[in-house]
Amino acid sequence: QVQLVESGGGLVQAGGSLRLSCASSRSVFSANSMAWYRQAPGKQRELVVSITRMGETDYTESVKGRFTISRDSAKTTLYLQMNSLKPEDTAVYYCNGRWDRTNNYWGQGTQVTVSS
Repeated sequence: QVQLVESGGGLVQAGGSLRLSCASSRSVFSANSMAWYRQAPGKQRELVVSITRMGETDYTESVKGRFTISRDSAKTTLYLQMNSLKPEDTAVYYCNGRWDRTNNYWGQGTQVTVSS
């Protein structure tokens, strides 16, 4: 069993920045993939960005150039740096990790609210 705990959400004005963290009980470098998802009110959960074990990243179009995913050198934390935030980025952000084909782990989510 893997535990994922997000933090760093909050209220920010449009144009501002936040950095989300996802603390993992298992090395984030050993995961087949890790990702950040988000879910806005009344909408389906969507993939924001993913990163493979080899470090390949895939960003959804709406966040390209503004968001950056990274992994810390201590190997236990996944980050999402969010710059130039827009009101449409408002959502609950979830950390996701897959270490094998069977299990898909999720954190509890952290709320990000961007005011206009």
